[in-house]
Amino acid sequence: MSTAACLTVTALLVASCSGGGGDEGGDGGPVTLKFQSLSDQPAAIEATEKIVGEWNDAHPDVQVEIVPTGWDGVYDKLITQFNGGAAPDVIHYEAASIVPFARDGYLADLSEYMSDERKQDIPEGVLDSVTVDDQIVAYPTELQSYMVFANKKLLTDAGVEIPTGDTMTWDQLREIAKATTKGKTYGLGWGLSSPTAAFMTLAPGFGGEYFSGTGQDAQITVGDGEMALPELVDAMAYQDKSILPVTLTQSGSEAIASFYAGQTAMTVQGSYQAANIAKDAPKDLEWVVLPPLAGPEGAGQAANPQTLSVNIDSEHVEESAEFIEFFTEADNLAALNEADALIPATTSAQKVMADKLGDENGWSTILASGQHFVSAPYLFADAYAQWKDTVATPAYQRFLAQETDAAGLQTQLTDGWDEITQ
Repeated sequence: MSTAACLTVTALLVASCSGGGGDEGGDGGPVTLKFQSLSDQPAAIEATEKIVGEWNDAHPDVQVEIVPTGWDGVYDKLITQFNGGAAPDVIHYEAASIVPFARDGYLADLSEYMSDERKQDIPEGVLDSVTVDDQIVAYPTELQSYMVFANKKLLTDAGVEIPTGDTMTWDQLREIAKATTKGKTYGLGWGLSSPTAAFMTLAPGFGGEYFSGTGQDAQITVGDGEMALPELVDAMAYQDKSILPVTLTQSGSEAIASFYAGQTAMTVQGSYQAANIAKDAPKDLEWVVLPPLAGPEGAGQAANPQTLSVNIDSEHVEESAEFIEFFTEADNLAALNEADALIPATTSAQKVMADKLGDENGWSTILASGQHFVSAPYLFADAYAQWKDTVATPAYQRFLAQETDAAGLQTQLTDGWDEITQ
């Protein structure tokens, strides 16, 4: 269902007339803000409830009511809510998905409400991800990066010096993978059944941007920077034979099983998997998190944070923004991200979390990756979601299965974009 077809000017007028999700008692009672939260993990739900409870205790005149909502189907749910004038005051979502709503005039500009302190606390690339047409349309809250988890014993047994420092290079990863590929053990397992997100997120390290321009005018470029990582994976899998083949067709979570079993010495995973590995890995598995991966252009990863926005038709935009400002204070954001095993979107919250967790389960290394997030041009290309699902993912899958070569992949990615956008 296209956003353009659903978020019509008529619906916007209806929503404007009907007001937002909050209310104020007819007897002059407290304002009630509805906060649609997507937190679905028990610890994150508890952290969210604690933050909201503290706000409510301190602000008797402005009470926040949590409206629990799952991630599944939330995009269509928001379309329905906006069309019917029933959207909540405070909206939890992600940067990649709020841009269409912002462009269609459904989200408040928070530029004047976000404090200077908060603006300076958010890394530039992360703040860019929630800035649409020079308007800040959300506060970023939580992020994930891609990290390398390693079996320390397998690396040591292979004579590999475990990388330290601020970053490690992709060339180092390739060499370690080759050195640890022995017998039935492969150097790397990487779940790439849906490879587009990983390739897009990690492309900045090679200078890859994919898109220029915004909205309907966005143009695609698939050059050396964009092709570098897919070609590297292909070389590791088929030349070096250092990637466990089955993992290329698995999800990230499925690929962890071979890491637990000692079939792979390393695995590339979303950083949040640190919490799962700490909980689920065999007791005798000594694992470490290796430094963030850096390409020729650095260790940048494209930022797509979870977000908190305000319904432009809320009767209480200012109060909603004040609540979000409170919600994203360092201690609150650190507690939420610890519960979700994610990376806070502010430098101060990253520091709070790092001070608390230290080197436990690699968190100091994971949190350090939070300073490498950069702008993600694909967030602002209107047809990106359609291109990702119908063009990019099947094209990358064919390439990883060697059903097409690099030139064929480039052609499929670019021609597919042109067909969608013409």
